[in-house]
Amino acid sequence: MATQKAIAVQEVGKPVVAVSNYPIHQPGPKQVQVRVTVAALNPHDQKGRDIGLFTQDCHPVVLGSDVVGVVTVLGEGATRFKVGDRIFGQAALTPDSSSKALQQFAILDEDFASVILEGVSEDDAATIPTNHLAPYIGFFSDEQGLGLPTLGAWLVGLGTIVVVGGKEEELKGFGATHVVDRHGGHDVVLKRIRDIVGDDLVYAFDAANVPAEQYLAINALSNSKLGALARLLSRGPPTDASKTHHTQNRYVLKGVLGFSHLHQDLATPLWKHIAEYLVEGRIKPSEYVVEQGLDTEKVNAVFDCYRDGQPVIHAHFRISEYVRSNLFPGSLVIFRCTAIRL
Repeated sequence: MATQKAIAVQEVGKPVVAVSNYPIHQPGPKQVQVRVTVAALNPHDQKGRDIGLFTQDCHPVVLGSDVVGVVTVLGEGATRFKVGDRIFGQAALTPDSSSKALQQFAILDEDFASVILEGVSEDDAATIPTNHLAPYIGFFSDEQGLGLPTLGAWLVGLGTIVVVGGKEEELKGFGATHVVDRHGGHDVVLKRIRDIVGDDLVYAFDAANVPAEQYLAINALSNSKLGALARLLSRGPPTDASKTHHTQNRYVLKGVLGFSHLHQDLATPLWKHIAEYLVEGRIKPSEYVVEQGLDTEKVNAVFDCYRDGQPVIHAHFRISEYVRSNLFPGSLVIFRCTAIRL
């Protein structure tokens, strides 16, 4: 089997390492092989390194769910793309790593990828897969999310949107109706939210906090109506019920896994249109920084920042070049916690 360079986890809890003989996989039915041009990293990738999240004890394992590349091989029945197309997509949640980003060649399912249209850079596209699929699933999945009305609502607005933390001008440019300062302590921030939503908040989405830190979103929910909180990757209720103002039968907890392959009914229609939404400005790229090559030192530095709770801008690793690639600045900051009222 042909081999390639990659960055992989050899042992959970240890720094990622360079691998020079990682296998190059061939696409299966309705899949394509891409030469990776940009690999983008997210917080769950750090957890894959440090606590074995999603790696399932299958090592060495490559990380990176946000993949941009040039199509090199078409699998049987793959019809959406042609060889030479620039595309971006989301890696599968599989332990064999064939679709992960931190390698020279990766496999993408054509249903969970899209062509990059003119006017969009590869780095713009690399900010989209996980950053948009996770909240999309968190908002609209009946099983794992808030069960809001589907694609149309995603585009026309959700009513009052209160974002806790971040830069007001930027966040309002992306659709927030209110931005509140996250500093001052639980009670102070809770009052800021309540001053806006009163007792009407029934939907909340926490994009960052672990169960031990999700009390703010829970306590902001209505006291008189059944509320719901969706949390990324979270399992189980907050560990100290004494900190919540609600009994658990007054709100519903959902744990969101924001991967296209687990939500095909929601993800497939979105991926068919996501490229045009990006061009039209209906969705917007996030802020990013670009690093060059498969650099283990810089990958580990990004993961260390995530681990240590330091601010991280979406990190992109330029693995290879595409002659028509253009770099445009991104413009979105990371949401710390989002509260929504319809």
